[in-house]
This record gives sequence, structure tokens and C-alpha cells, in this order.
Amino acid sequence: MKGFATAVFVAALLGTGCDRLPGRPKPGAAEVRPDEVKNFAVLYAENCAACHGPDGRGGAGAIGLANPVYLAIADDAAIRRATASGVAGSLMPPFARGAGGMLTDAQVEVLVRGIRGWEQPGALAGATPPPYAGQAGEAARGAAVFATFCSGCHGTNGVGGPKASSIVDGSFLGLVSDQSLRTTVIAGRPDLGQPDWRNDVPGRALDAQDVADVVAWLAAQRPAAPGQPYPGRNP
Repeated sequence: MKGFATAVFVAALLGTGCDRLPGRPKPGAAEVRPDEVKNFAVLYAENCAACHGPDGRGGAGAIGLANPVYLAIADDAAIRRATASGVAGSLMPPFARGAGGMLTDAQVEVLVRGIRGWEQPGALAGATPPPYAGQAGEAARGAAVFATFCSGCHGTNGVGGPKASSIVDGSFLGLVSDQSLRTTVIAGRPDLGQPDWRNDVPGRALDAQDVADVVAWLAAQRPAAPGQPYPGRNP
């Protein structure tokens, strides 16, 4: 009887097949090496979503990468450069291994292609925004541009108004680059209610020189030692 029970047990094991043995990993359960992940949704969620929002529409102080104006002015090279090497003078770190990050060049390319996939043809209705990079501006002229286009929300001299907070706060300016300021002026922050370059003043869009000048004015408000309220004093 004991031999019969053993035979039945062995037959049952053979009938189930080796793949169904207890403790054996199921098909597809093997862990993928971090440098072999090529899925855009996974790479974006793990590396970008915390700052740029889970759907690419902005968050935690970073511009939305799915913003159609941003995608209209930032070409693949600009997106690749920012992703791989980070942005100096801002909170954007480098992600490519060659720059100190954790992602391979192939993974950076997956992110570039995925972000580009958010582009919406025709979203700007034929309007041509100022270029992503532009000529140097003049802060003196930028003060007048700010007063015309920005003070209605950010208040006189940018210290805060009824619709938006201070844009000249030293801590804020110490965390954003001039290019970030330029990009935000052009593309806006729809997630925060900030209009793009066309809609600050109804019927009057900022031109390329306006953008350059107001960015120069904003940059001129950046303190020499951001985050240090008492320059020259040792704690």
C-alpha cells in the first residue's frame, strides 16, 4: 500500500510538469536588470515623474514635458541634453551614466522618444513661439516688459500679486537656470494657471526680444549667494 501511494505521488508530480513545482518562478517572473529596462512608462515613472508629474503635465516646480508649447520649441537634442547631462544651476540632475547618472545611452533615448511621443500636431493653431534659445537680453528693457506682461499676476517688481507668488525670491531664482526661466516664459505652466507667451496680455504676444529682455531682468534679480541671507558672515 505504501508503494502504491508513492507511485501515485510521483505520477502526480510528473503529470503537473516541472514548471508547476512549488517554488519554481512563473514565466516572466525573472527580475530585469536595471540597465536593461527599455519601457518608457517604467523609465519615466522611476526617473522623471516625481518632478514633471506622472502624466508629464508638470509638478513639484518642474515644467510639464507634455506641454505642447515646450515640445514645439525643444528639439530632440535639447531634450536629450537635459536628460543626459542635467541643467546647470537648476534642480535637474544628469541621468546618463557618462555624466554621473544611472541610465544607459539607450535608456536616455527611450525617454527622448517617449517624451516626443506626447507631441500634439496642430496644438498651437499655426502660431510660432519664440525660439528655445535666443539672443542675450537687456535687463533695463526687461523691467518694462515685466511691468506690461507679468506684473498683473506677480505684482509690482515681481514680489507677488493677487494671482501668483513672488518671481524674484532669491531661493527660487537660485534653483532655476536662465534657460528654465526662458522656457517657462514661452511655454507657461498650464498646471499652475500661468499662460504661455501669447496670453499674458490679450491680443499681444511676447516677441523673441521681449522674452530675452524679461529673462535678463529676472536673472539680474538673482542674489550672488542664493539661499544665504547674510553674505559675508560666518555662522
